[in-house]
Amino acid sequence: MKRFRNSDLIIPISILVHLGIINGVLYLLTPETYLNGSRILFYNLSWLLTTYFTNYYPTARKEKFITNIHKVFQIYLIFGLSYFAVFGISGRLYESLEYQFFVLLLIFLCLFWYRVLFFWIRGKYRKRGGNFVNVVVVGRDPSLKKIRKVFDEPGLGYRYKGYFDDRPSKSPTYLGPVIDCFKYILENNVNEIYCVASKFNSPELKNLINFADNNLLRFKVILDNKDIFSRAMSIESYEKIPVLNLRKVPLDTEYARIIKRTFDIVFSSLVIVFVLSWLTPILFALIKLESPGKLYFKQKRHGLKRKTFWCYKFRSMTTNTDANNKMATKNDARVTKIGKFLRKTSIDELPQFFNVFMGDMSVIGPRPHMELHTWNYETSVDKYLVRHFVKPGITGLAQIKGYRGEIVKPADILNRTRLDIFYVEKWNLALDFYILFLTVFNVVRGEAKAY
Repeated sequence: MKRFRNSDLIIPISILVHLGIINGVLYLLTPETYLNGSRILFYNLSWLLTTYFTNYYPTARKEKFITNIHKVFQIYLIFGLSYFAVFGISGRLYESLEYQFFVLLLIFLCLFWYRVLFFWIRGKYRKRGGNFVNVVVVGRDPSLKKIRKVFDEPGLGYRYKGYFDDRPSKSPTYLGPVIDCFKYILENNVNEIYCVASKFNSPELKNLINFADNNLLRFKVILDNKDIFSRAMSIESYEKIPVLNLRKVPLDTEYARIIKRTFDIVFSSLVIVFVLSWLTPILFALIKLESPGKLYFKQKRHGLKRKTFWCYKFRSMTTNTDANNKMATKNDARVTKIGKFLRKTSIDELPQFFNVFMGDMSVIGPRPHMELHTWNYETSVDKYLVRHFVKPGITGLAQIKGYRGEIVKPADILNRTRLDIFYVEKWNLALDFYILFLTVFNVVRGEAKAY
């Protein structure tokens, strides 16, 4: 019979501590909040619902402090919007706005430091032998060495007992043939069984699963084909038949798309109203004075699901016939004087905020390429079209890592594609803010390939 463990209290205690921090700061700094019961109820429910729908509290044993840090900032953003929504509804949005920002910042700092303290204490506790689980592996293949690295980290609380396999070994962690695992597991208080699936047929695997279920043990399967199973994936159910989706894209969910689209609309609207409204007439005069032609340059590019759209820029070159076939190169004679400045500062890209507002692009995403380049790369670069599972962006992860502009050597497009695929598979709102921040930083600092 498995005993109740103190670790079962971690989530309830964390919820109470978080609510205690929120309510404590509000009570100390804004005591008038507690004169309005509906408001304080709204704040508490907002936090609980936000953490519930983002699956914040159920943390995996192997989770480290930095593992889901993006989720932390996502929760802070959503709760912050809820916090200020109260003032907007009551018509008091601009009343003590700076002070309310200070209150919210203090709440977030306290919550963040609790997270730091929690992971530090948990790590120390596990290193001293607390909150641990005994694990064994059934079956052996090359992936066992990598799994061992996780088990051997003292801060994660695993105690690796050894492995069972029908091939004898002199390894000190070899415990015997598979048939011996049942007795050993029962006699040595093993908590979790890890099974190398490829080493067993269906009846054998079912027998191991039934043994684990009948003895209240956790059973986990190690999938050893890293070429297939190392990517982002999800399990779907079709009439109770599990189906493995090997191309899990976070932006496939309606919730994620709404969040990203809302950000795109708000951000692009601000740029259009407060920047392009006065900058466009100035650039119109400067561009027309230097060379004849239109203010805007438009070009067909491939976007979401490879659909074609018109991508807009401020014209930075003289009118030429190579614009749709040849990328700008260093010291390109086609680039005008004002065009050099526009390209160096990335101001020429600003009209793409109209593309964002209309829904063809996103603020953050893989950069769209010319049609001709897409046709070339989709046959020469492995997995190139994975980039088109999401909308293209004005800036992206590849760009802030230095892979922007001219493709000089094959490694440029290979690394750009690799980073774009990482973005597609790992998207989250915090990653978008990170890319946006570094984009602004790089523009201010200046980039070598901005020509």
